[in-house]
Amino acid sequence: MTAPRDGSAAGSVRRVAGPDLPNLPWQDRPKGSTELVWRFRANPIIDRNPIGQVARVFNSAVVPTEGGFVGVFRADHRNARPDLHVGRSADGLRWTLDPKVIPWQDEAGRAVPNRYAYDPRLVAIDGTHYVTWCDDFPGPSIALGRTLDFRTFVKMERPLMPYNRNGVLFPRRIGGRYALLSRPSDAGHTQFGDIVVSYSPDLTYWGGHRLVMQRRPDSWWESTKIGAGPVPIETPAGWLVFYHGVITTCNGFVYSVGAALLDLEDPSRVLHRTRDHLLAPEAPYETCGFVPNVVFPCAALTDAATGRIAIYYGAADTTTALAFCQVDEILAHLEAAAPI
Repeated sequence: MTAPRDGSAAGSVRRVAGPDLPNLPWQDRPKGSTELVWRFRANPIIDRNPIGQVARVFNSAVVPTEGGFVGVFRADHRNARPDLHVGRSADGLRWTLDPKVIPWQDEAGRAVPNRYAYDPRLVAIDGTHYVTWCDDFPGPSIALGRTLDFRTFVKMERPLMPYNRNGVLFPRRIGGRYALLSRPSDAGHTQFGDIVVSYSPDLTYWGGHRLVMQRRPDSWWESTKIGAGPVPIETPAGWLVFYHGVITTCNGFVYSVGAALLDLEDPSRVLHRTRDHLLAPEAPYETCGFVPNVVFPCAALTDAATGRIAIYYGAADTTTALAFCQVDEILAHLEAAAPI
């Protein structure tokens, strides 16, 4: 299922910071397709009822580790409440999920219960993996934790006040400070939402909040709200950010995927942004499910040698799916757009 690594993808150039990832999950663009982002032909990669008490796995985060892959997965149990589980894979396609919920503890080693936990992101910074997710403060708010081995998980101080969702850490410090994208919201199914960046010297105290991007009424697919998706990808041209945009239709919300390019030293400055969505609910597993018409990106793997990107996304709040793109093509598409 993974294409040979020969660096010969059309137009590929080394435009991604970070290590080579020769075992990146990959399929070439289907013959005759002109799509910038294309789906894995064997989607979904995690289907319904994958283990025991878990009914659905989606909106999850994946990173490479020790020659394989590890992830923190949103798992909605059969009582419909979401929690987080660890998953492991040799190829990034076939996953083994731990049937036990992640056992969070505080800095003193005491157990910390979660009432619910969903939509995690995962990033390595200076040798430590950090998890951000949405939990109950009370009400939806961003939680932050860390792990060194994906066995012991320490829950840290919450970075922001409620209500908030879609907390996404940048993969390195910017100007000596950690940076976090978020989407301030309300306690329910938010009918609004823009992306904000916040900064911290120590991952405990946060401030310097700046508006990054707002929903766009003139671009209907993202007219209701927007939210950060995978961890930003560093390129020489800027931070490549995939995000979800939402429109309110007569049948409810529809979630699609767009992209933007942020300034490397000032990520509140948007250099370019897609006018049209790059991926929208079209496949049956995206249009039909627990919550129809949702594609929700939460993780992206990159190979610096080939510029290939594999995007993991939740489909219809039911299954986990995979899509692919080429960084040089996405950057060219963004740079051809009118400046923001």
